[in-house]
Amino acid sequence: MMIEELQPFQPVVLQMLQNSIQKDRVAHAYLFEGEKGTRKKEMSLLFAKALLCERKVDGLACGECSNCKRIDNGNHPDLHLLEPDGLSIKKEQVKALQEEFSKTGVESKKKVYIIVHSDKMTANAANSLLKFLEEPLADTTAILVTENVHRILPTILSRCQVVSFKPLPKEQLVKQLLEEGIEPQFASLAANLTNHYEEAVELCRNEWFAQARIIVLKLYEVLQKSPFQAMVKVQEDFVQHFKEKDQVDRALDLLLLIYKDLLHIQLGKVEQLVYPDQKENWKSNALHVSTNRLSTNMTAILEAKRKLNANMNSQLLVEQLMLKLQG
Repeated sequence: MMIEELQPFQPVVLQMLQNSIQKDRVAHAYLFEGEKGTRKKEMSLLFAKALLCERKVDGLACGECSNCKRIDNGNHPDLHLLEPDGLSIKKEQVKALQEEFSKTGVESKKKVYIIVHSDKMTANAANSLLKFLEEPLADTTAILVTENVHRILPTILSRCQVVSFKPLPKEQLVKQLLEEGIEPQFASLAANLTNHYEEAVELCRNEWFAQARIIVLKLYEVLQKSPFQAMVKVQEDFVQHFKEKDQVDRALDLLLLIYKDLLHIQLGKVEQLVYPDQKENWKSNALHVSTNRLSTNMTAILEAKRKLNANMNSQLLVEQLMLKLQG
C-alpha cells in the first residue's frame, strides 16, 4: 500500500512515525494497536520500508530503491514478518526470530521484525519475546501488531512504544466508498456497520446484503400496520434469508439503524441518516412516535442481540421482538 493510500486513514500515526525517523528517535520496539481495518499491518510495512530505505524523502520511503522494491516483493532479508501458525504464535517461531535478531543486517545493517496478531502468542512465546525486549540489540526494530491490546503481557507493553490506530471516521469511510463507485444508500449503511474499508466494500457488493436491506425495510414497513402481518413476514421472508446466527445479528443491526434514523429526523439531523433514500417515507412515522418510544424500541433490539448471543432460538426471538416493537 502506498503512502497516499494510507494517509487518509491514519494521518496522525503516519506523521508521528515520519517525525521519529526524521529526528532519529526510532524506538527499539513498537506496539501498533487498534480495531480491525485500521491499517495497522499496512502501516507497519510502510514504516519498515522507511527504516530500511536507501534514499529516504522527509522520513518516508522513496519507493524506488532496491530495498523498497524488495520489501514490496516480500523478499528483503532484513525484514521478517511473523504471523500465527494455525491459531497461535508458538515459542519455536519466536526462537527462530531471535536467532535472526542476533545476526547482522545483510543488506542495510538494520533489521526490522513485524509480529502480526501478537496477542495470539502462547505464554511461552510471549516470555521468549520478553527476553529480547529486555535486552534489545542495536539497529533492530520490532513492531508488534494487535487488535486486542488488553491481551498483551504488561511486561511487554511497558517495553514498547504504544501507537494507537483510530477507526476511520464514518464520513471519511462514506467518501472512500462513494469514490469506489458504491451507491450512497449502501455506502452510508455499510459505514455504520463496520470501520473496515475492505469489509464495507464487500458488504456493498454482496447480493445477500442488498436483499437483507430490502427484507428489513419491508419488515419495518409491515410492522407499522399490524404485528400479525409482521409475524407472517418473519416466517415467509426473514427466516429464509437470515439463517445463521451472525446473519440474524446483522439483521438486528439493520433494524436498529432504522430507529436511529427516526430519532435523527426528530432531532433535525437528517444529514446523519443511515437510510437517506427513506427520509420522505419516514418523516410521518417520526412525527407520530415519541422519543421515549424510540428509545424503548432500540433497547428491545439491543436486548434481542444479547439473547441471540446467549443462543436463544432466533425465530422465536424475532417474533417476540416484533410484538415488543409494536407496543
